[in-house]
Amino acid sequence: MDILNGVALESKPCPLGCETDDEFILTGRDRLFNLPGEFTVVRCKGCGLMRTNPRPTPKTIGFYYPDNYGPYLDTKVTVNESIPLWKQLFGKAFQFNMTRLPLLKIGRMLEIGCAAGSFMHKMAKEGWEVEGIEFSPKAAENARALGYRVHTGSVETAHEPQQPFNLVAGWMVLEHLHEPILTLQKLHRWTYPDAWLVLSVPNMDCLGFYIFKDAWYALHLPHHLYHYTPKTLRLVLEQGGWQIINVFHQRILNDLIASTGYFLQDRGFKNKLTQAFINYPEKAGWKSSLLYPFAYILSLFGQTGTMTVWARKLNDYRKT
Repeated sequence: MDILNGVALESKPCPLGCETDDEFILTGRDRLFNLPGEFTVVRCKGCGLMRTNPRPTPKTIGFYYPDNYGPYLDTKVTVNESIPLWKQLFGKAFQFNMTRLPLLKIGRMLEIGCAAGSFMHKMAKEGWEVEGIEFSPKAAENARALGYRVHTGSVETAHEPQQPFNLVAGWMVLEHLHEPILTLQKLHRWTYPDAWLVLSVPNMDCLGFYIFKDAWYALHLPHHLYHYTPKTLRLVLEQGGWQIINVFHQRILNDLIASTGYFLQDRGFKNKLTQAFINYPEKAGWKSSLLYPFAYILSLFGQTGTMTVWARKLNDYRKT
């Protein structure tokens, strides 16, 4: 085990059990908070899965998740909060595929990485019985304040549910997990035979990553421990007992704008415009629709920076 600026690091082999070597892809750093450290991304020569290696351990990764981590703040709600009319109309006019769900009968939902609870709150108002799992104690407490049952910690440390779930959702979560396959296997046990798993992850097989490499906004080192393409995501899900039914490439290009800001910043252009580019994903709001036609076209070719997948249980699956 290595130590980097007081943070313990661990090296792990490919979780799919490949016995081949890795190839170096890039070295990057924390760009969200400028915390110290450089991190290497490698690709397994056997299956193609990319991962951050070495990486912070489960006990030390919290150093890179301060309380002002974006998703913790963006998902805060109050019990009586209503969605403004413009947001309702905006959501109907533009299908960004960010939290797209299959048509489902109302039942029990688990959200992994629920942050402060906004998606759980939305689903609860639609009649769902919801529970969550959240790594951040402060974000989990905010979600519990809304009246929802939330486990603080990882999926690995969570107890068996009292009843199975019909739906498991995880928005930009799987790439953060130290043990994604073990987590998927656990979720397989926790769900009904006809359950759905809905996830969103960055797409490494996209134009943005090819152009910007370590300056790609969606890379998020060292928060993202695994870096998926549609192919490697399918392999990991199948190993965990799930089969992909649909892949929806999200129709949004905010990451390209922020990546342009990082690219310019790396070359000495440190001004208000560059910073505005970097902050664009957090502040875009309705302005995301301005690039929607271009994002729509790129999504048809699988070339936007994030994807949402729907998966069903492999009910003849047996853990090996």
